[in-house]
Amino acid sequence: MDILITVQALLQATVRMATPLTFTAVGETYGERAGVVNIGLEGLMLIGSIAAYAVAYFSGSVPLGILAAAITAGVFGLCFGFITITLRANQIITGAALNLIGLGVSSYFYRAMFATVTDRAIQPLQPIQLPVLSSIPLIGPVLFDQNWLVYAALLLAPLAGFVLNKTALGLSLRAVGEHPKATATAGLSVLGLRYGAVVFGAMMAGIGGAFLSVAYANQFVENMVAGRGFVALAIVVFGRWRPMGALWASLLFGFFFALQLRLQTQNLAIPYQFFQVLPYVATIVAMILLRGQSAQPKALGVPYTERA
Repeated sequence: MDILITVQALLQATVRMATPLTFTAVGETYGERAGVVNIGLEGLMLIGSIAAYAVAYFSGSVPLGILAAAITAGVFGLCFGFITITLRANQIITGAALNLIGLGVSSYFYRAMFATVTDRAIQPLQPIQLPVLSSIPLIGPVLFDQNWLVYAALLLAPLAGFVLNKTALGLSLRAVGEHPKATATAGLSVLGLRYGAVVFGAMMAGIGGAFLSVAYANQFVENMVAGRGFVALAIVVFGRWRPMGALWASLLFGFFFALQLRLQTQNLAIPYQFFQVLPYVATIVAMILLRGQSAQPKALGVPYTERA
């Protein structure tokens, strides 16, 4: 019985830890399928995290905080899009700069607004038990006794997959990432589609960061994203640029995040830092296993110009 309780708690934590990765990776999947790679996910998650926390703290509304995170990160995503899509600047360098901006902006506003605040905790999102389903042994508490943001992440991946693979909009996005000139010849706006995908990806990253501050830790801590943005980038590749693949990969990496936290509580004669690196070691191993198996869009990272 104790083993069952332990496994159930580990799996519940796995789903929670996978949630910010799912939001961020699914959003980035859209951006990359449209031909734009944004390595600034870490910065966007930090921006979303501090925006959600600040608005939720002062307004008392977590949903309003999450909306603020999506809008704020979306604005930064729009700026990233202008620099890389319109001005055709290097996407990797711009994304790296966005990571540094996110770290600086989030730390500055946190210190400016909360330096004199002693009680910085906010009201956490409460789990919502789904009738009947939450009573299923083991699976019920894991999947059907979570807060609504977790449910949203689990629904996001199949919905995003449907749109990408079964709709005209999805076909257009995939075409932009593979053959942008042919897409333009068909009368579609390459720049418009790429802007939309990049802004959507940024908003999802902002919500992913918001989850950490308003639905997980219930407070903001400087640099609390702790590399999850980079893990999300690996998840996009591991999921082979598919939303459902991103969900399954997020659950795998969420398991390693949950496992390292569980191992730290076992008082093992091993420095806790070894457990903390488990998710990142798993990321490296995944990239090694996937070498030579890339299915990335052909125009990924290539600026579009109307000149022949």
